[in-house]
Amino acid sequence: MERYDIIIIGGGPAGLAAAIKAGKDSKVLLIEREQRLGGILKQCIHDGFGVVRFGEKLSGPEYADRFIKELSETNVQTALFSFVTDIKHTDMFYITYVCEQGVKQVTCDKLILATGCRERTRNGIFIHGDRCAGVYTAGAAQNLVNMLGVMPGRKVVILGSGDIGLIMARRLTLEGAEVVGVYEAKPTPSGLTRNIHQCLHDFNIPLYLSTTVTRVFGSNRLEKAEISQVDEKMRPISGTERLIDCDTLVLAVGLIPENELAGDLSVVLDAKTKGAAVDQNCQTLCDGIYACGNALHVNDLADYVSESGETAGEHASKPPHKRKLVNIAAKGKFLYVVPQMLDVNDDVSNVIMYFRASEDLSNQRLTVTANGREVFSKRYLKLLPPEMERIVVDFSQAGDLSNITVALEDK
Repeated sequence: MERYDIIIIGGGPAGLAAAIKAGKDSKVLLIEREQRLGGILKQCIHDGFGVVRFGEKLSGPEYADRFIKELSETNVQTALFSFVTDIKHTDMFYITYVCEQGVKQVTCDKLILATGCRERTRNGIFIHGDRCAGVYTAGAAQNLVNMLGVMPGRKVVILGSGDIGLIMARRLTLEGAEVVGVYEAKPTPSGLTRNIHQCLHDFNIPLYLSTTVTRVFGSNRLEKAEISQVDEKMRPISGTERLIDCDTLVLAVGLIPENELAGDLSVVLDAKTKGAAVDQNCQTLCDGIYACGNALHVNDLADYVSESGETAGEHASKPPHKRKLVNIAAKGKFLYVVPQMLDVNDDVSNVIMYFRASEDLSNQRLTVTANGREVFSKRYLKLLPPEMERIVVDFSQAGDLSNITVALEDK
């Protein structure tokens, strides 16, 4: 078996950034199950990528290409069209993967999981009715249009107002389809404010809140969708049902971090993010295993996906040390806070933290305290669950780090 210092699973924006960073000082193998690097960015032909990182608007392929070119200048080895089937951990990691040449086995000292996320499907949200053609996830519809040049349908209903659903509403409209409407079960939109304006308002596509698809009809191809209003607990309200003629239903009903491999390795997952619980270096509770990008938590921007990949790659390439982990407690209306722990035996001077509010909030004050001593504070006029927030906290002068709390309170 060939031995590596670090093996990275996933060649999307997180895996690419991790590989570039780790490849400077370590022998690295990057395993990607598709034939090309770039992950989901390959089919994201809209702009908006790279604004934070590069200060300019790039398409997904342009953003990925910058990292792929940088990777080509390193000594990182890649295994494309390769699927990891088994990982065992004893004194080191033993990884089995299947590729065009057959079954291969490799070993490494450290492992970085950059496996991205997957979409919820019709089965995951219990839409009843016929098993007809014409029901797609938003990512599948995007792949058909942008990569294969195939129109999924002509009269489209979109369920879910997440960013990819909004972007596909615009994309299908530009390709000549009629988007009947975007339907959202929540009382507020799930996508970024800019996408609500640029994808719906600019194209006169209606958005219906507190409304969902409850049933589909069609003998072979989708013919009608049943739409119902929902109550405050998002349960369909009897008597509000109505039928809409359509030939396509696009589901943009949420993303879930892809963590089957993490589960096989007994990595502790956070119930709120569905990703691994990590310290500020993106290292999980299992020494030597790192998680980054959308496998850690679902990000709004690819720029932040790359940032966490770099964090994981940089620290995975360093010599191991004995960690002392302190839990970070979240108090207030948080959906989640990442990282969930702080390794106080490592550098704590510039700790990057991400969080989302659990509901629409206004006039909030965020504070970070260490054993009762305030080390960071920031005021927010408005916080929205679809928009992830990022802060950088310096704990180096905090003294006692035995009790760390992040809190949101009205101000």
